[in-house]
Amino acid sequence: MPELPEVETTTRGLRNVIVDLTIKDVWTDLSTKDKRQSGAIANPAYFKIFKKEILNKKVLSVERRAKNILINLSDRKTILVHLKMTGHLLYGKYKFTSPKKDYVWIPTEPGPLHDPYNRFVHVIFTFSNKTHLAFSDARKFGKITLLDTITAHDTKHLNNIGPEPLEKDFDSEKLKECLNKKVNGKIKTVLMDQSIIAGIGNIYSDEILWRAGIHPERKVRNIKDIELKLILEAIKETLAKGIDFGGDSMSDYRNIHGLPGKFQLHHEAYRRTGEKCRKSKCKGTIKRKVINGRSAHFCSVHQK
Repeated sequence: MPELPEVETTTRGLRNVIVDLTIKDVWTDLSTKDKRQSGAIANPAYFKIFKKEILNKKVLSVERRAKNILINLSDRKTILVHLKMTGHLLYGKYKFTSPKKDYVWIPTEPGPLHDPYNRFVHVIFTFSNKTHLAFSDARKFGKITLLDTITAHDTKHLNNIGPEPLEKDFDSEKLKECLNKKVNGKIKTVLMDQSIIAGIGNIYSDEILWRAGIHPERKVRNIKDIELKLILEAIKETLAKGIDFGGDSMSDYRNIHGLPGKFQLHHEAYRRTGEKCRKSKCKGTIKRKVINGRSAHFCSVHQK
């Protein structure tokens, strides 16, 4: 699942290309009776309402909240996009082929949009300048819905999310306050809890704890203040590094131009099972263990 750096990379990319454009059309082939999607465009009845509300609206701004992308429109409407497991947004020019083909929309120009990971297009927004915003989602778990801009952050989609870890006021005291909400939890699991801290998932929690030298099974209550400062520093440095490298494309993620990120080339722990630890003078190896249903990768020596 795309985490904070991937979603931030997408958000920044969208700001550069869709602000001030007007939405002229929207298409989807998603159709489900799943009640969990009743308020999203995968529900055909909701899609009709969604389409009516967004047509001829102008994009005013794009922002991120945790793993959510918020596209703010004129008339005080906001499109919320959650990429979930395999979703990513792509910007370019597309053409409609045939509803009988596996892939109905295809890019009209050569380039990275033709990457096989980008072929699962299930939503298309058409803009006033004849360009398109495509939502590619192999597993169809992604969510797109419409909110009132003024109350968007008070809705069920956003109102139970912890603070943003890259904000300037997110310091060691704030981190301690957040983690202490689950003092009996294991640190990796707590870091991934979106109600505790926004945006951290499986990949970056492994990398953060490797950098901080903290074992993923350590209970929050047993972590000392000096170690909390190491975790804070690791959070900020690791997430910033993820953004600098354009996100992690170990799996499906691609940026809005269809290109993979490069953070996966710089993993220190995640999916390096059995390999030598890269920390200077450390003689450990990277181990893998399932913790509360999620895989954790960590050094057998320096993470204590």
